[in-house]
Amino acid sequence: MRAKAPGKINVHLGVGALQDDGYHDVATAYQAVSLYEFVEATEAPDFSVRFSGPIPHEHLSTGADNLAIRAAMLLARRGRVTGGVALSIEKHVPIAGGMGGGSADAAATLVACNELWDLHLGREVLHEIARELGADVPFALAGGTAIGTGRGDQLSPALAKGQFHWVLAYTDAGLSTPDVYRALDEHRALHAADIAPAHDVPTVDARVLQALRAGDAEMLAEALQNDLQAPALRLMPRLAGTLELGERSGALAGVVSGSGPTVAFLCDGLESAIELQVSLSAAQLMAVKVTGPVPGARLID
Repeated sequence: MRAKAPGKINVHLGVGALQDDGYHDVATAYQAVSLYEFVEATEAPDFSVRFSGPIPHEHLSTGADNLAIRAAMLLARRGRVTGGVALSIEKHVPIAGGMGGGSADAAATLVACNELWDLHLGREVLHEIARELGADVPFALAGGTAIGTGRGDQLSPALAKGQFHWVLAYTDAGLSTPDVYRALDEHRALHAADIAPAHDVPTVDARVLQALRAGDAEMLAEALQNDLQAPALRLMPRLAGTLELGERSGALAGVVSGSGPTVAFLCDGLESAIELQVSLSAAQLMAVKVTGPVPGARLID
């Protein structure tokens, strides 16, 4: 059984203050884009995963801590399945790139295994399991455009008109999400006297919602925001040059997606996106043209 799930861009990401449990509440506007992870599930006596695809994947865990394996195990437990599954994952979403590639693997695994094992569990049940796996997994399952609150896993669909054109600039080097959050907390503590305190309950900028509803790329470009961008730039300074190059080469605006280091450039149409992809590739950057929004995890033939 085969399924696919999309990567995501955070067109807005507001991060609240550090909580006592070590986590942060966030408010984010997700958009699923046409860069997919493909999962093939085959019945087996135990649980295993192997990887292929153009994204370097040699260092990925294939043990029980792998998110796709965890997804399959949770689903098997919920459905009282006695056997296992062999997962084959073709990776196209950058690893540790702020685009939720691992979450897409888990979401596609839930959909594929639900069908493979004839469990007939509805989307609501799959979403319950997805929330146990991580903040981005429910959105990879849902797709489209949505507002995420809490840890990012409490989703509300958001209206988005038309199609947005993006060019993603990514790198083989990843950034650790906990490291980026830690750098944000350290910066806030160090400059507490000079910057506004973080909101305990962040919200998505109303301009973002208005731009998405209108399908207005220029309006959305003016509203792109990510509280994790500054710490990501401190941890990987060369991203500043990537942002400058993209905006100088015709992008309406650029933003680090999630915890980075993938940079998402918003363009005003298909031609502009093609030209920008060519410009970034000529500068020896890995760049791919995508559109959004697209549906979440789905079975494929």
